[in-house]
Amino acid sequence: MPTRPTAPHPQEQRTRRADRRFGIRLLGAVAAAAAAAIPFALLLVLVEASWPPLRRVDAGAARRLHEVALEHPAWTGTLRILSDWVWDPATLRIAVALLTLWLLYRRAWRLAAWAAVTATGGALTGVLVKVVVERARPSLEDPVAQAPGYSFPSGHAMTATTSFAVLLLVLLPMVPRAWRVLCWGVAAVSVLGVGFTRIALGVHWFSDVIGGWLLGAAVVVLTGWAFEAWRADSGRRPTSVAEGLEPELTDEDPEPPAPVGRG
Repeated sequence: MPTRPTAPHPQEQRTRRADRRFGIRLLGAVAAAAAAAIPFALLLVLVEASWPPLRRVDAGAARRLHEVALEHPAWTGTLRILSDWVWDPATLRIAVALLTLWLLYRRAWRLAAWAAVTATGGALTGVLVKVVVERARPSLEDPVAQAPGYSFPSGHAMTATTSFAVLLLVLLPMVPRAWRVLCWGVAAVSVLGVGFTRIALGVHWFSDVIGGWLLGAAVVVLTGWAFEAWRADSGRRPTSVAEGLEPELTDEDPEPPAPVGRG
């Protein structure tokens, strides 16, 4: 006699529905971040152009740090190495790409999707805002560094924010609790250091860096919300930032197959 097709287990059906909603929310989160970024960027540039206090802060920071850079060439060389190699967007994106491949190897499909979409969405949002705003970079006499393209927001600052957030929120479950504060400290120092180097080298205004940090954080918050909503939809417990997005990553099989019903 022909056997009846096996009906999907209720938990499997629930997981499939959660997956579909997760994909929609993840893409919607990036779109929301981009949509919110454009008016924010335009508003910030208009304020910078007409509000004297912010204009003085931008010009004053650029002038003072440029004077220090000219007086201390060895220090400036160190900043250039950090900015162009250690904290370069390409370096950080490669790190996130390798992490994503490792997650795929571990069959942590949804976490891999979150990491890839967060990094890619952040990069595309930054490019979109740069094209819309078209803000010129600082023009200094005897510059110590050059950078192509528009100025607002800082791509280095935005990439550092999204990349270190991805690395932290994915890898924290595998870090002993005693070391997690150190990991957060290294990430914070790196993100702040990226912004400082871009201003000190004279290739970005102070407000460019602030804009990059804020937009990068917005992307991470929105995509992180989408991932947490998927966990709730699929019946998983809520998590805190201190333990990462998916504490189950430390299990041997972080994505076990859903049980199949009997025929």
